[in-house]
Amino acid sequence: MLGNYLIGLREGLEAALVVSILVAYLVKTDRRHLLPRIWLGVAAAVLLSLAITLGLGLQSRKFTFETQELIGGSLSLVAVVFVTWMIFWMAGAARTIGSELRGRIDVAAEGRAWSLVVVAFLAVGREGLETALILWTNTQAAIGRDLAPTAQQTAEPLLAALAGILTAVLLGYLIYRGAITINLSRFFTWTGAFLIVVAAGVLAYGVHDLQEAAFLPGLNTLAFDVSHAIPPGSWYGTLLKGIFNFSPATTVLEAMAWVAYVVPVSYLFFRTTGPRSAAPSRPVPVPEGSNP
Repeated sequence: MLGNYLIGLREGLEAALVVSILVAYLVKTDRRHLLPRIWLGVAAAVLLSLAITLGLGLQSRKFTFETQELIGGSLSLVAVVFVTWMIFWMAGAARTIGSELRGRIDVAAEGRAWSLVVVAFLAVGREGLETALILWTNTQAAIGRDLAPTAQQTAEPLLAALAGILTAVLLGYLIYRGAITINLSRFFTWTGAFLIVVAAGVLAYGVHDLQEAAFLPGLNTLAFDVSHAIPPGSWYGTLLKGIFNFSPATTVLEAMAWVAYVVPVSYLFFRTTGPRSAAPSRPVPVPEGSNP
């Protein structure tokens, strides 16, 4: 469940950083009376995210197996889009997120009373909606294709994510209080690289769901089957499944989707986050007849 913990930590830290920036800026500019509006927006975003998570979980139980696989596969693809966008956005925005939010809060503070509520709601709600969708797809992958999963199967992925979110809240508070400082660029680079592999696993699992629903072909055409070396029920098989959505019996289409995602996304990601070499300086031309 390390994948869910990391997603909860990363998304939770983004939200915690946003809230800490908003609160710190209001406190430093002597506008404490506006803080309740921030907390109202945060509470609304959290409640909406919880409602969507529970709604997806409850609604999916009413579907047939094929319909559930089709919806699960489709949502997995959407979750991959969200994760990919999140990875690249945070890689580029870690240095400028503070100034951007302060500009928004200045505009909102001069507007209507609900403007600050909307700023906080949108800032936190984006992370909450992404988390809800990603956790739902990961939970579906963790419980497998059991139409009647046990309470433990359903709870473990959610508890792992909750632990990550609580860790992020603690880190956000400590950052706000000035107790610790972290290199955000480095943090989001390392977690981003890890999440690329996690997202590739979600994509492969989504492809398998669509194959189960007979929407995509090739369900019985395997690229490899290492079930004898990595039994699905073993502790290491469960660990690989929980973190990377690794399937010992992988179809050709799953493997192709995994490679087609990891290779270009990793290249673009490390090209974006890697050190930028300075442009070579051009020699200044010396006019003819002048002394060097």
